[in-house]
Amino acid sequence: MDHHSRFFWAVHVTHHSSEQFNLTVGFRSSVFQPLYRFIYFIPLALAGFKPLDIVFVFSATQIWGILVHTEHVGRLGWLEYLFVTPSHHRVHHASNPLYLDRNLGMLLIIWDRWFGTFQPELEDKQYEPIRYGLTKSIERPNAVRIVFHEWQNIFRDVRKKVSLREKLLYVFGPPGWSHDGSTHTSEQLRAALPPPQYDTPPK
Repeated sequence: MDHHSRFFWAVHVTHHSSEQFNLTVGFRSSVFQPLYRFIYFIPLALAGFKPLDIVFVFSATQIWGILVHTEHVGRLGWLEYLFVTPSHHRVHHASNPLYLDRNLGMLLIIWDRWFGTFQPELEDKQYEPIRYGLTKSIERPNAVRIVFHEWQNIFRDVRKKVSLREKLLYVFGPPGWSHDGSTHTSEQLRAALPPPQYDTPPK
C-alpha cells in the first residue's frame, strides 16, 4: 500500500530518500507510520493470535528488514527463492525505472514471486548500476524537507484547476500520476523501457 497510494507513499518516502544503502537506512523510518501501522495487526488479533505472538513476529521481521540494508552481501544461493535478501532489497530501494515498486516483501520473497512484483538484481553489463534514492532528488535536503516534501507536492497538485476526481487521484492515486502526463507512475516509466535482453537468465 505504501508504494501504490500517494497518500501512504508520502509517509513512506522518508525511508527511500537516502541515496546511500547501508544498515542506517534500515532505521530511517517515517515518523508518521506508527500512527496507522497498528491497524494492520487488528485482523490477526481478531483471528485469535495472541498479542505476544504478534509482537514477536513483527519484531523478527523488523530486525530482518534492517539487516538486509547492505551492499556487502551478495547472492545467498537457495535462500534467494524464499527470503528477502540484500540483493532483493537493493532492487527495492533502487530508483531505476526497471526496479521501481519491486520486491515489496519484508521477510519472504515468495509473495513477490507469486503476485508478479519480483525483480532480480541484474548484473548484465548493458544495464546501468543501481541508483538509490528517489526518481527526483530532494532539493536542499534537511530533516523537515525529507519528511514533508511529498506532502507539499500533494498540496500543490490538489490546488490545480482540475476535477474533484483528479484531485482525489493526486492524493490517493499511484505516486507519479498526473492529469496531463507531466509526471509518470512506475508502471508508465517501466512500459517505456525496451524489453530486457539478458546475457544470463535472472535467478
